[in-house]
Amino acid sequence: MELKTRSALQVMVVGLALCVTPLATAQKFITVASTTSTEQSGLFKHILPIFQAKTGIEVRVVALGTGQSLDMGKRGDADVVFVHAKSAEEKFIAEGYGVKRLPVMYNDFVLVGPKSDPAKIAGGKDTLEALRKIKAASAPFVSRGDRSGTHMAEIALWKQAGTDIAADKGPWYRDTGQGMGPALNTASSMNGYILTDRGTWIAFKNRGDLAILVEGDKRLFNEYGVILVNPDKHKHVKKDLGQAFIDWIVSSDGQKAIAGYKIGGEQLFFPNTNAKGA
Repeated sequence: MELKTRSALQVMVVGLALCVTPLATAQKFITVASTTSTEQSGLFKHILPIFQAKTGIEVRVVALGTGQSLDMGKRGDADVVFVHAKSAEEKFIAEGYGVKRLPVMYNDFVLVGPKSDPAKIAGGKDTLEALRKIKAASAPFVSRGDRSGTHMAEIALWKQAGTDIAADKGPWYRDTGQGMGPALNTASSMNGYILTDRGTWIAFKNRGDLAILVEGDKRLFNEYGVILVNPDKHKHVKKDLGQAFIDWIVSSDGQKAIAGYKIGGEQLFFPNTNAKGA
């Protein structure tokens, strides 16, 4: 009887070990709150397998607008935030929610619209003048309306163009509350104008009658930063694993992986780790 009991205990111990080992392995992951543009452009599908193969760390991305991603960081629901609204990122750090902002990459925004171009903005490089013409023509304009980095940039551009869009928008202005891809789909179906990051535009397949009409304005510069959520505020933040991801993405290997992501030979994002961070 004693022998049978001992054998049964050994089986139980081995079984428990088999259950615990995969669980311990599965726990080597971090949560990154990021923008829909990094997800919907396909960038993460390209670079994260490279990172995981090197470190064994899985990155679970929650793709939201920048504002919502920073909110996740404030609540401690993410280990790292990877977003693109520098003033909001700096505020996040100033309030003690993040450790340090490091620039990672950049591309630019472009103003897309129907090839028929009822507002007559095609070929221009002055985004503010283009927005004034769109408003004057009451031409359909689609906004993400989701507190994303793109939405914040759009609102700032309207303000610079002399319009408080929250108070002065009409039926021609459509708030979607959606990510970049779905908002582009709405613009395509409406033959409307929209501000989009170039990366998502390059990856976007359902263009319909849309084309880039305004680009090259220095106001359209679009920089992405990465921040470790402050472990002093949220003790459960995976500081070491999150820092490993940050260290990799600003390293030569990470920057090479970003530069290597292309669609049809066109590079979507440009390494920027040498820029001055916050």
